[in-house]
Amino acid sequence: MRKTGHGHTVNYLDHSRVTKYVAVEPNVHMHAELRRTASAAGYNTLISVLTICSIPSPQSTISGLVTEVLKPGGQMLFYEHVLSERKDVVWWQRFWTPLWSFFFDGCCLDRPSHRWIEGVGGWVQGEGGIWGKEGETEEHLSWHRAGRLVKA
Repeated sequence: MRKTGHGHTVNYLDHSRVTKYVAVEPNVHMHAELRRTASAAGYNTLISVLTICSIPSPQSTISGLVTEVLKPGGQMLFYEHVLSERKDVVWWQRFWTPLWSFFFDGCCLDRPSHRWIEGVGGWVQGEGGIWGKEGETEEHLSWHRAGRLVKA
């Protein structure tokens, strides 16, 4: 999850595998363009990426989605910018987050979203995993992680 913005990620979906896509976008000013983009791609609804950085109460939201919404065998797919594993980068992420959040609609650079998702538990071991963005260095202020986890 994450703010979908204008929904451009819908263009990367395989329609034979993704039949329904639900959007989570807290910024109402982006909804009209998001609907247009999803409709043009053949979807009535759209699932988002890069959402957890700006939602209130992210840990309880993640827990609720995984335990109450996701069915056994269901997948949690995500792509998020997350808290770095490098202490020097973490310092800068925490330094810039208040200003960044103000200008980017609540977006926080310093959330370990991938760890929160993983920490919910109840995932099938050996199915999916969490990985980094290809070619992205550890020094990147907006460090990314993607994942595919399957609920037991």
